[in-house]
Amino acid sequence: MSDHDNLDRQLLEDRVSSMMNGAWRQPGFCVPNGEVYPHQWLWDSCFHSLVWMDIDEGRAVQELSSALAGQADSGFVPHMTYWSDPTAGTDFWGRPDTSSITQPPMFGHALAQLLERGIRPDDHGIDGTALADRVLHGLRHLLLDRRRSSSGLVCVFHPWESGCDDSPRWPGAEMSAQSWQSSGRSQWRQHKTEMVSALVFDGLTPIGSRLFEVGSVGFSALVAWNAVQVGAALGDSHPMTATVVAEGHRLAEVVRSRWTDSIGTWLDEPMVATGVTDGDVERARAVRTSDALLALLVDPRDEGFSQLARASDFAGRFGPCGVHREERSFDPKTYWRGPAWPQLSYLFRQAACQAERHELADRLGEALSGGAAASGLAEYWHPDTGAGFGAAPQTWAGLAALA
Repeated sequence: MSDHDNLDRQLLEDRVSSMMNGAWRQPGFCVPNGEVYPHQWLWDSCFHSLVWMDIDEGRAVQELSSALAGQADSGFVPHMTYWSDPTAGTDFWGRPDTSSITQPPMFGHALAQLLERGIRPDDHGIDGTALADRVLHGLRHLLLDRRRSSSGLVCVFHPWESGCDDSPRWPGAEMSAQSWQSSGRSQWRQHKTEMVSALVFDGLTPIGSRLFEVGSVGFSALVAWNAVQVGAALGDSHPMTATVVAEGHRLAEVVRSRWTDSIGTWLDEPMVATGVTDGDVERARAVRTSDALLALLVDPRDEGFSQLARASDFAGRFGPCGVHREERSFDPKTYWRGPAWPQLSYLFRQAACQAERHELADRLGEALSGGAAASGLAEYWHPDTGAGFGAAPQTWAGLAALA
């Protein structure tokens, strides 16, 4: 690495540190962006915990703990917490303090990284045993209570739960880029609001939906991977570990079974998709998107990695496209229709490292740090130019400092 590269790296790390400190709020979390996203989001905070490990270990522990503070007795973890304004989402979610849906459980990976780096929660005022219990309980809930699809995939009850809000893999959202821009996006936004009202609950825990239930390959892969990761870090020290790890491996087998050679992707399983035709469902489940490539975390398939590396498929100078370049829904400038996302680039790099595909891992790391720098630490960016979109700065772009 040259002196120039070292200087660029130091500048990036300094910018990330400044951004993270500026976003810190009590009782111990970062707002993703103070103006656009002024509350706490679950998987954002798990990624923040990873970034904090190189800046402030105490805050790394605190952020992970606060992300799990609203956990229900069932193990369900809400995806938003309204610390500064507890009633801000009450009318929308039908409850104060938190949202009524979840997000990918990156808390397993975050705790595993803390432990592997020798960061002890107890040394920073957080009960480590209780934190591990919450993490395992959250994963156990998803592994045992959300496996509602006939194939055994974990179900999401709202597109927001996947983290990939407007993915064209969702029934009703798959359409050409032109149609999406003309009217589809506004219709989908309204439909997402209706989906919140369609949720079915047992107490505070969502257990189904009257409008949207999808066995998601990407979400399932993250659940399985987080389960195995945290299980390896905790060993036999907790009574839930064996169940969580065993179920994680079983779920990984289901994910592997969803690959389809003829399409070149892993298939979701829509079960409830009201208001769309059977043809809409079939087209959507077969759309090639980067969230499906998260299956590489538990299914290190050559063709999947090749798609990440090929410029004709997903590869971009500043990270993988959100949608395959040949799909009619591809639009590299539009939210979840084609831009590169820092958190997904981080996860793809993790998958490549696990599979010992070191050249690809290095390329993904360079793309992530280059995209973060070019975009001004934006929420997401153009995969080919690095032009930033969404909120800027956005704290999960700080993952670039780990690349």
